[in-house]
Amino acid sequence: MNELVQINSSTHAAVGVVEISLNRPDARNALHFELIEQLEHAVATVASNSAARVLILSGNGKSFCAGMDLRGVLNDVKKMGLMLHGLARVGLALRKLSIPVIARVQGAAVGGGCGLVVACDFAFTHEQAKLGYPEVDLGVCPAVVAPFLISKIGAGRARALLLAGGLVGGEEAVRIGLATHLVPVAELESATMDFAQKLSSGGPLAIATTKRLLHELDGLINESVLSNAADLSAKIIAGAEAQERLRARFETHEK
Repeated sequence: MNELVQINSSTHAAVGVVEISLNRPDARNALHFELIEQLEHAVATVASNSAARVLILSGNGKSFCAGMDLRGVLNDVKKMGLMLHGLARVGLALRKLSIPVIARVQGAAVGGGCGLVVACDFAFTHEQAKLGYPEVDLGVCPAVVAPFLISKIGAGRARALLLAGGLVGGEEAVRIGLATHLVPVAELESATMDFAQKLSSGGPLAIATTKRLLHELDGLINESVLSNAADLSAKIIAGAEAQERLRARFETHEK
C-alpha cells in the first residue's frame, strides 16, 4: 500500500510526541478517498498508544493540505459522500483524542485541510502560509468544516469567513483564531516541537479529563451533526452549480 500517511514516534519517543504526516506532496496533500482512509486509521493508532502524550499533525512538501480532491469524483456521488463522511470522522477523532493535538501548518491549508487545522487544539504557522475556506467560490457548501470552525473562532467570525470565501495569510489566521501561534518560517518545526515537549509534561489524566469535558461542552461537534453536514455538502457538490464551477476551474488549471 502506498504510504499516504506516515506515523513517526521513534525520534520523539522519550517525550511521547507522535507525528502524523500527510504524504501526498505532489498533489499538495489533497484529500482523496485512500488518504482519508489511512488518516483515519493513523489517528485511531495514536488513540490506542498509551505512550503518546502529544500529537503533531503535519503535511509533507510545500502545502499542509489543499483540501478535498474533487477532480476524480465529480461524477461519482457515492464516493464523494464517502470522502466527506470520512473527513467528518477524522475531524471528530482528532477532537476526541485524549492528548493535545497540534497542527504544524507550513504551507497552504485550504477547505477541508483548514478543517483539519481547526479540529486540532493548537496550530503553529508563519506569515507566508495561506489558510481558509474558498468553497463558496466554487459553488460548494463548507458544511463539514463549519462546526469545527464555529467551535474554534465563534459563530460570528465563522459566518463572515465561510460566506466571504477566499484565503488569509498566517498573521490574519492567528488574529481571527484559525491558528494559535505565529512564528518565523525558519523556526516553525523547532517551535512546534518545543511546545509539544512542554505539553507532554502535563498530567495525562488531568489533560484527558479536561479535553473530555471541553468536548462535552462543545455540543455542535457530534456524530449526528457531522453526518448530516457531510450529506448536505455531498448534495451541493453533486448539483449543477458546483459541477459547472469545478469543471471550469479544473479546465483553467489544465491550460
